[in-house]
Amino acid sequence: MPPTHPLAKLITAAAAGRFPAADGGWRRVPPWRPGLEASFAFTGHSVFAVAPDVTDQRLADLGADGLGGAQDPRLITALAGPGGWIDCLDMMLAGRGSGQAGQAGQAGQPPRLVDRPDLATHPRAVFAARTRDQPRPLGYADPRRGALAVISRGIAGLTELSFELEPEHRGHGGGAELVRDALTIVPDGQLVLAAVAPGNAASVRSLLAAGFVPLGAVQLFRRAANDPTGSR
Repeated sequence: MPPTHPLAKLITAAAAGRFPAADGGWRRVPPWRPGLEASFAFTGHSVFAVAPDVTDQRLADLGADGLGGAQDPRLITALAGPGGWIDCLDMMLAGRGSGQAGQAGQAGQPPRLVDRPDLATHPRAVFAARTRDQPRPLGYADPRRGALAVISRGIAGLTELSFELEPEHRGHGGGAELVRDALTIVPDGQLVLAAVAPGNAASVRSLLAAGFVPLGAVQLFRRAANDPTGSR
């Protein structure tokens, strides 16, 4: 079943080229995962996924707008509160799966990665388990390879990809190859999101080379009372 969260519909539309109006405004939606909240920025429009106790007036008083105010560090810090966890500000990109929807013979490519439960303790896989649902660690069949891709139910219940390439394989297009290989796990044409820090230029280049396109920005946060793991 496709995700029905209002943010999922908004992101799906943006990925198809139908972006929110660049009106300088903002809107709110409920969080898609208990205890996890977020601020999103598109061109000229912002979206807050926040709990009901955060009133519209409070957001306005903190300077919320669609022109950068929604991700002002002072606003996010105030919403997270003392002891809260704030993730880095990420670029949100969209790609499409290229795999077979089911059995061989259907449209799409056969999977080029396999399940790698031995990589579940990798820091990137651990982070995915704390912020997303149903994380699936994947890698190459060769057990000597440590390249990791994690396919999860992430932002707004949509499919989300994160990845990390071994240092010795970097600098020669291996990151883009890993991303393309990970997309063979997702049915052909299905929307896939990725969130990456803009300063992580190598990962940004890998995603762009694999066909991902920028949609906007996202910053996750969790209030201290909702962060029993101390994930910061």
